[in-house]
Formats: sequence, structure tokens, C-alpha cells
Amino acid sequence: MAAMTVKVAHDSDIGSGGDHESIPMQRINQDLTKRVLFKTDIRVVPLVMLLFLCSFLDRTNIGNAKIIGLEDDIHISPSQYRNGLAIYYAFYIASEVPSNLIIKKISPKVWLPFLTFAWGMITLGIGFMRDYKDYMILRAVLGIFEGGLFPGIILYLSSMYTRGELALRIGIFYTGGSLSGAFGGLLARGLSAIGPRGGLEGWRWIFIMEGVITCIVAALSFIGLPNSLQEASFLTKEEKQWAVDRLEQDEGGRFSRIRELEEEFQWSEVRRGFFNIQVWLNSTSYFAMVSGLYSFGLFLPTIIKEMGIARNADQVQLWSVIPFAIATPFTVLAAFVSDRLKLRGIITLCVMPISIVGYAVIANVKQAETRFAMTCLMALGMYCAVPPVLVWNANNSAGHYKRATTSGLQLAIANCGGFVATFVYPATEAPYYHKGHTIILGLLCYAWFAALANVFWCIKINRDKAAGKYDQYRGSGDDRDPEFKMVL
Repeated sequence: MAAMTVKVAHDSDIGSGGDHESIPMQRINQDLTKRVLFKTDIRVVPLVMLLFLCSFLDRTNIGNAKIIGLEDDIHISPSQYRNGLAIYYAFYIASEVPSNLIIKKISPKVWLPFLTFAWGMITLGIGFMRDYKDYMILRAVLGIFEGGLFPGIILYLSSMYTRGELALRIGIFYTGGSLSGAFGGLLARGLSAIGPRGGLEGWRWIFIMEGVITCIVAALSFIGLPNSLQEASFLTKEEKQWAVDRLEQDEGGRFSRIRELEEEFQWSEVRRGFFNIQVWLNSTSYFAMVSGLYSFGLFLPTIIKEMGIARNADQVQLWSVIPFAIATPFTVLAAFVSDRLKLRGIITLCVMPISIVGYAVIANVKQAETRFAMTCLMALGMYCAVPPVLVWNANNSAGHYKRATTSGLQLAIANCGGFVATFVYPATEAPYYHKGHTIILGLLCYAWFAALANVFWCIKINRDKAAGKYDQYRGSGDDRDPEFKMVL
């Protein structure tokens, strides 16, 4: 009977059923959609949020360990410590695209938990390092395994949700992981209180315990994550069929599920991803945002100390969470609106000026309270822009390997913002960091214009398709097909 329900729904789409059948079928399909989305949301999104949270914590715990004696205990200088940060980001960035090209061959259910378990073991191993050589090797390997997670999650979720549903899910897991990670300093201080014990200093227990937690989360994700909705044990047979059908019927011709499953690796698809105007405009725009977001921890504690509202390091950590906490509900709201309107670049153009105003003011005032208020605006604008920017490339890329390339390349370019944040906020510029704020302000202005250019480029492609300039690709099943409409 379930199979007949889906079949009738298909027949009504092409007019074989009467009007009296179409309304009941629409209600049945809407009910199926709600059930599929609800089950996917509660079974998949929380797990990928946990994976992202572990990545966030394991990425930032090195700074917490430094504060309580890492440099002295393994006999490294401040410049050697910075070398470890640099080599981590270098390998992190280099691994993002290759990891996304591998994920289909190995399967998401295996690859994402494997990456998480591997870096969990490396994190645990960092707790036992003894010298500079150990430090550099472990940081490099950590970057290799952590680098593939975030682009892998974007690619994974893009295969489960329609183009008009993805931004909200990205917004929820991104802000949830980031907000929780903002408490990482408090967690690190709690874990360090275990030591010295067993001949191990307190900072080592941060890595050991967080490494163990990460490995446990990896095991849970291996058990809980499905390869695809077709293989999801939490869906009924009818729900699985509808989950696949509705992706195929996604407005604008999202992609052909069957062709993607059968698609073989081709370098031509990788080149299509690399030599794509949209991906470079979008990636460099996101790079500017990441440069701003990564730099918050460099100047926010200074502002809080100047305000005199925190008596110790733990209170500074708590006050540092406020800009992120304010940004979180607005980010989810922006992602919801972006999905509902099926707009990405236009939403970005609307929210980015909030950050631009914040940076323009903070670069030119000295009152601590005003500067702290501006950090809330800065976080609000940049965080609200993240979900639409992150999913824009995935929305406009069809063909598995092209989408894998654009998702990985976008994050590889954007994460170079970590280097920018480090170099434009030197300690010698404290406490006002006028030069650093001005540089990020300039980058965000560029991001706004890059998003604007991308919107006009997408409009041009849609017009060219309507004018028949892409007719040779009709039936190709990828984003060159005239039936595939670019999301603005």
C-alpha cells in the first residue's frame, strides 16, 4: 500500500490523476516530508554537531595548554610554538579538497568517524609529547585528519537535504558547535585540575581527556550516521523512497541522484570545480569573514580586562562568550530566512554591513564599553553570513565530484584567514589594534562586493540558460543543464 502511495504521487505529477487525487496526495507527501526531515534532523544533525564540537575543542586546546606551562615543559620557544600553529594550518588546509574527493569511495559513514577517531588518538598522543620534534610532527598529522571533517560534513549534508533546507541545518550545527566551543577554556581549566598526577603535568590531561572524548564520539557517529537516506535504518521503506524522490524533484533541477551514485571520478570534474568563478568569489568572501572570526580571541579578552568586569581568567572566558551567544539566535534566524526565500548572496549582502559598521567604529574609539558593544555587532554580522555563504557553492554545484571540489576548496581558501588573524593582530598593537581592525574592515568590504558580483554572475548564468546558450548540456544531470537554476 505504501508503494502505491508513492506511485500515485508520481502519476499525479504528470497529470494522470484527477484534481480530486492531487490534494490528498499533496497532504500525504507533505506528511512524508515532515517525517523524513524530523527523523534526519534528530539523528544526523546532532551527531555532526558533536563531531564539529570535538574538532573545535581539539583545535583550540593548544592555546589553553600554553597558558599553563606547555612551552616550558617541552622546552620550546614562543617562535617554535607559533611554528606548530602554522604547520597545523598548512596541513589542515592542504587536506580539505583531497579528503572530499575520497569520501565517496570510502563512504561518509566510515570516513567521517575515521577522521575523528584518528585525530582523537593524535590529540591523546600530544598529551605525551616530550620535545619540539614531537610537537611539530603531531601538530602536522592533527591538521591532516582534522582538515577533512568540515568540508566532508557540508558535502554529506548536501546529499540529504534539498537546496532550500540546507542553510538552516548548517546554521544550527555551526553555531551550536562554535558556541559550545567558546566554553572550551573553562573545560580545559577543569581538565587541567586533574594533574599533576601520574607523572603528568596538568596541561597534558587536557589533551588526554579530550582525545578520549573525541574517540568515543567517533565510535558513536560510526554507529549512528547513515551513508545516505536510502540506507538510513531510522526511516521506513516508504520514507526512504520519498526521501530520494523529493531530492530528485527539488525545484530547479538540483541533480540526478542516480547519476551521482554511478558517477566515476574524473579530473575534468575537479577542474570544473577549481576553475569556477563562483567558487572563487564565494571562497574569498568567506576568507574575509574567517579572518575576522578567528581574530576575536586575540583582542576580546583585552577589552574585557579594560572594562574591569572580570576578576579572574574564568570570568574573562565567560564574558567572551557573550558576543557569540547574542549572534547565535540571529544566525539561526538568518539561515531559516535564507532557506525559506531560497536566497544566499542576497542574505549575505543584507547582514554583512552590520559587521562592517562594528569594525568601522571599534577601529576608531577607545572606550572599552563601546568597543565591547561593537564586538557583538561584529559577531552578529559575520555569523549570520556564514550559513548562506557556506551552502551557496554546494547549492550551485551538481555532479558529486564538482560539489566535493568546490566545498573543499571554499574551506581551504577560507581557513587561510587563520594566518591573517595571527599576523594582523600583533601584541605590540594592543590594546586598541587600530591597524588590525582596519585590515579586517577592508576585507569585509571586499567580501560584500564579492558577494554582489557573485549574485550578478548567477543572474547572468540563469539568463544565458533561458536564452539557450547551455542547450548542449541538456540532460547532463549536472549544474550546466538548462533546467538547473542557480541560487542567488
